[in-house]
Amino acid sequence: MSNETSASGRHAGRVAIVTGAGSGIGRSVAELLVREGGLVVAADLTDEHLAWCSGIDHIVPAAADVTAADANDALVSLAVESFGGLDAVVLNAGISMSGSIESLPMEDFDRAVDVNVRAVARGIRAAAPAMRVRGGGAIAITASTSGQRGDPSMWAYNASKAAVINLARSAALDLGAEDIRVNVVCPGPTITGMTERLQEMPAAYEALRRRTARQQWATADEVAAVFGFLVSTEAAAVTGAVINADGGISANTGQFLPPERLA
Repeated sequence: MSNETSASGRHAGRVAIVTGAGSGIGRSVAELLVREGGLVVAADLTDEHLAWCSGIDHIVPAAADVTAADANDALVSLAVESFGGLDAVVLNAGISMSGSIESLPMEDFDRAVDVNVRAVARGIRAAAPAMRVRGGGAIAITASTSGQRGDPSMWAYNASKAAVINLARSAALDLGAEDIRVNVVCPGPTITGMTERLQEMPAAYEALRRRTARQQWATADEVAAVFGFLVSTEAAAVTGAVINADGGISANTGQFLPPERLA
């Protein structure tokens, strides 16, 4: 991305944390916020994942395992120390998981819950006090259309994403009176590192494409734009919402394929 930022952009002077920022949707969100004048702490598991941040003004990379007890507190402290406060958090870190309900080890299920649910709860708890100091803030969480319906052999992932959706709704109720908003974005088929395996399977890729109303997978930048709105002051009236950024795949009953895209 360009090293230029907008001093008058939608996020000018606003401080944000983005987890899972090493690639895909998280990276696109971090880039968008900085491009629009924001100040960002970009977090991922390793420094190598965050090498793309090098040389970009107004972004501080932070290697962190968000499932660790003190990692989210450390990210908030880093945002406050680096930029003076905290206005927005995008809790995007997550893992996929597949395997039969009969054979997937319960340890794998526990890992899905740890990353996709418990780490989000930790992130919300860590962010709220710093946002309270600022008079409010915005939290946006990456869930999935798979948290709203079932998928074959993905019960662990489905369950964890369903849990984080209702976690966000409840947190929105708890924090709303303090003007701290909590929303969820549910991507559908999106071109990211997490879906790389599916992208390399022509039949699977095509089956998902055909089930979207747009007849195409979303890009990470397209989904990031939804996050950019939700954590901006323009979304002041939006909290406790579940926003599908899925190309219309969730609009379908699944019985019939939508019309093909016109050339």
